[in-house]
Amino acid sequence: MTTTVLWVTVLVASAASFGLKLAGHLVPEHWLATERVQRTSTLVTVALLVSLVVVQTFTDGSSVVVDARVPALAVAAVALALRAPFILVVVLAAGSAAALRALGWG
Repeated sequence: MTTTVLWVTVLVASAASFGLKLAGHLVPEHWLATERVQRTSTLVTVALLVSLVVVQTFTDGSSVVVDARVPALAVAAVALALRAPFILVVVLAAGSAAALRALGWG
């Protein structure tokens, strides 16, 4: 890919992103205040976050893997279920992944 094509792609994507944000400000507020839109926007946000976590946890490039990230995610889920502070959740998950990798798994 040449540098020119790359920069044109970046500029077009930037313009499209700006256009979408601008269009969001032009939508009448009463359209966004309905319960259906509120529920949908919440569910879309959760679905995007879950898909990001799944892809980052269970894939390595183009293959599916099960390594130390999977138990670390389980540790984080348990800590969140027990209402641990977020920084503690991160430390526990990272620590468990590091310990499992030190033991030779993943």
